Amino acid sequence: MSAPPVVPANFWEHEPVRRALAERHLGRVIRAYRCHPYHGRVALPQTVVAGWLGITQAQLSRVENGPPLVHLDRLAHWAQILRIPEAYLWFALPVRHRRMVENGEAASASADPHCVGPDKGRRTLLAGIAVVASGAGLLGSTEIIQPRRVGAADVARLNAVLELYRSVDYECGGGLLYREVARFAESVYRMLDWSHPTGLTPRLVAAVAAARHLAGWTALDAGRHDDAQRHFVAGERAALTAGDGPLAAMIRYSQAKQLQHLRHNRDALATLQLAHAQLESHATPAVKALLWGAEAASIAALGDHQTALATLGKAGDQFERINSEREPDWMGFYDRGELFAQYGRVYRDRARRDSRQASEAVRWVQDAIAAFGPANVRSTVLNEVGLCSALFLADEPEQALTVGAQVLEKSQAMSSNRVIDRVVNLRRDLARHRKLPEVAEFDRVLIARAAVAA
Repeated sequence: MSAPPVVPANFWEHEPVRRALAERHLGRVIRAYRCHPYHGRVALPQTVVAGWLGITQAQLSRVENGPPLVHLDRLAHWAQILRIPEAYLWFALPVRHRRMVENGEAASASADPHCVGPDKGRRTLLAGIAVVASGAGLLGSTEIIQPRRVGAADVARLNAVLELYRSVDYECGGGLLYREVARFAESVYRMLDWSHPTGLTPRLVAAVAAARHLAGWTALDAGRHDDAQRHFVAGERAALTAGDGPLAAMIRYSQAKQLQHLRHNRDALATLQLAHAQLESHATPAVKALLWGAEAASIAALGDHQTALATLGKAGDQFERINSEREPDWMGFYDRGELFAQYGRVYRDRARRDSRQASEAVRWVQDAIAAFGPANVRSTVLNEVGLCSALFLADEPEQALTVGAQVLEKSQAMSSNRVIDRVVNLRRDLARHRKLPEVAEFDRVLIARAAVAA
């Protein structure tokens, strides 16, 4: 978890918490807080809570088991972070801290500034993932985890935790996850130096590569492009070491998506072509379709629409050959909606030069939205942004504004900088309708959203 959850008022009436507060020992209060049944059957790990407080796990252990703290600034700061109501404290909060607690700013004070605050359900889910990762010995703090022998079960747990993180990423974006996933990836990277059976090495290295890839992907989605590149490079190196060509290609694909987002389409195209070359005979139909669909988007952005359509045709042919049982598990996200979304991107680029193509862009994006599953919230929202653009290009401003209003509302509930950037970029496709009062007002809203994002 990036920050403590919002707890109910009766949380502080739990007997162990009340007893620790009565003893005026904040370390024992923190221990009682970690072990509170509100968090589930397993206590919150010291590594997680120490991260909130800005200390190491060893330091928190000494705080919990040592003499009472007496330094007022530290007492007040930690009480603020944990949102302990002042009525339960044995010391007075300074005015600044009191206002932060009263205004509900404590949790956001230690959270990533790029993140949108998640609701209680998401925080509970993240707490559960952190507990699972820590209990499995996969989550470290600022200190190095004690080395031990790694077995096949550890690799299975690692992949299971990654799948949990991916599910949250699909739903609400990388801004919410990046700090946690990055810490998780750094922790499991150290496992490469631990003892393990020789036969397990490729699977372990591939799992570590997948963790670095997810860290890079969530960093990209959070708008942390330098961090994303760092994780992608480490992940690609590990994937190639493991001899996992498809995973290396997937990481190259993610690098290309980053370049496309930054509008460096020539570099994105070169990156995707390199991924194809690295794969050679190891490419599966899903991976081929994924890469060709992305290539088509960059080719269209560069103005070569005929080649883009031909490349989309290759992607479609490969998609029809997919056998899910023979594809890597991490390709499970790639479905017909993802393929249709690439068609929508290509036709939107064509429509910007030839408005007669706009109706095709609308159709493909609508098909993509219909094909996405309910769990893939971010992809649905991104394509609703694309639908709004396509409707403006198709000279359907009223329908575009209806979709745009829905997109603005949904994007506020997500912690994805990519979604925010795409929403702001709607301005380029509404220009021809800006004289309409409703469109001009929508444009002003987008300008305001851009100012907040900056």
